[in-house]
Amino acid sequence: MYKIAAVGDKNSIYGFASLGVMIYPVDDGTQAVKTIRNLAETGYGVIFITENIASQIQHEISRYNDEPLPAIIPIPGVFGNTGIGMEQVSSFVERAVGSDIVN
Repeated sequence: MYKIAAVGDKNSIYGFASLGVMIYPVDDGTQAVKTIRNLAETGYGVIFITENIASQIQHEISRYNDEPLPAIIPIPGVFGNTGIGMEQVSSFVERAVGSDIVN
C-alpha cells in the first residue's frame, strides 16, 4: 500500500496529520525539492503540496508528471488559492480527453 504525504508550510498542512497523512513542513523551495525527492524514492503514492511551495518548484514537479507515481497534487494553503491546482487539473484533463472541458 502506498503512503500519503503533505508538504508545505506548517500552518497549511498541520490538519492532514489528523487524517493519518504524514506531514513534512518546509520553509522554501530548496527544502521542498529535497523532501519531494525523498518521498518519491521511499514509496509515497500521493504527495499533497501547497500551491505557494509548488509555484517555487515547478521544474521539480514536472519531473513526475509523466510518471505513474507519485501523484503530486497542489492544494491551497493558508495564504490563499493561486490557481496552480486548477491549471494542473485542466492540463491533465486536456491531455486525457483531447480538449479543455474544465474551463
